Amino acid sequence: MTMTTPSPTGRWRDAARAAGLLRADGTVAATIFAEMTALATRTGAINLGQGFPDVDGPHAIRQAAIRAIEAGHNQYPPGPGIRALRQAIADHQHRRYGLDVDPDTEVLVSTGATEALAATILALADPGDEVVTLEPFYDSYAACIALAGATHVTVPLLPSPDGFRLDVEALRTAVGPRTRLIVVNSPHNPTGTVLTPTELAEIAAAARASGAVVVTDEVYEHLTFDGARHVPIATLPGMAERTLTISSAGKTFSFTGWKVGWLHGPAELVTAVRTVKQFLTYSSGAPFQPAIAEALGDDVGPRALADSLATRRDLLCEGLVAAGFDVVVPQGTYFVVADGTPLGFDDGAELCRRLPDLAGVVGVPVSAFCRTPAPGASPDAPSDLAAHLVAGVRFTFVKREDVLRDAVGRLASLRRA
Repeated sequence: MTMTTPSPTGRWRDAARAAGLLRADGTVAATIFAEMTALATRTGAINLGQGFPDVDGPHAIRQAAIRAIEAGHNQYPPGPGIRALRQAIADHQHRRYGLDVDPDTEVLVSTGATEALAATILALADPGDEVVTLEPFYDSYAACIALAGATHVTVPLLPSPDGFRLDVEALRTAVGPRTRLIVVNSPHNPTGTVLTPTELAEIAAAARASGAVVVTDEVYEHLTFDGARHVPIATLPGMAERTLTISSAGKTFSFTGWKVGWLHGPAELVTAVRTVKQFLTYSSGAPFQPAIAEALGDDVGPRALADSLATRRDLLCEGLVAAGFDVVVPQGTYFVVADGTPLGFDDGAELCRRLPDLAGVVGVPVSAFCRTPAPGASPDAPSDLAAHLVAGVRFTFVKREDVLRDAVGRLASLRRA
């Protein structure tokens, strides 16, 4: 008797397509991050593509997690997160931004910010709804919107002499009566832009006029440079009651593998998200939650990391310019976007795949953060924004200084090529 494997169906295909991973033959490709990391491993190139630190976070926080393990914090924590962490999140938001948050009804701990985003979109967006994001955007946004059956609408951040700036007219056109969610990411991955109060006010006005909920991804909130100031959109007039704010410990404390994230907002919205989240992971990170609760009381550590990153940012940006790239110096995050056009490369994806042989370095093409062609369109046709950024490459500077110096030295060979 011959057994056949049923062909899988469902929205997973839509999610893969939205993330640019569905091949013409119906198989699913690896993400660009996995592809570039594998390329770095195979070739021995320095991996400046995937954004994870190569040094663990502070010793004191690691010791707090060890103490929590020894104290028996090894079973399921409460679904919403332990009370100490929820209180620490509320205290952090009040101390830093003046936001009054109820730790019992308005805070939810998640398995990283990615789960918080996924649970939020699945909870609040339905088929027929529109979800507006900035573009470029982190790839999970498009996948989660597709899983919800909603329609993805984008508003570009356009290159300018002042960095990447919000296209306000496009925002006003994009947000309308079908808009259910507006997903905001600032400080922004991959461009490093920190949205200004004026730009945030435009988003807030559009949300209020349309009745949309704002979902704001603030995982890089502490990593800003040169006096740029992160302003949570929930602090703007009339926005606390329609904003879900998402952040995590991974970027702030350099513990990306701990996957401790959170969100806060109006109790009724948090309840809706918690209802979905409980059927995803339910809970996680038992010994890490007390450690992060302790860490959130320290405002000095995150600032020290940001100062160190600013030095490493300058080192990499100067090296990229010396190698022949055009560079937009980031105001936040730990990524920089470099344009390979001056070096004769008009396709960032092709350049990234050749960089290991050309210079022994790996980056990620910015086109991976842009919309894939609509069904029926030419597979080579980028979105309007991708046409501006098709030669762009994202590099990370969250690596040791000696690693970055080695990478800069290798990249110099591009100028001589």
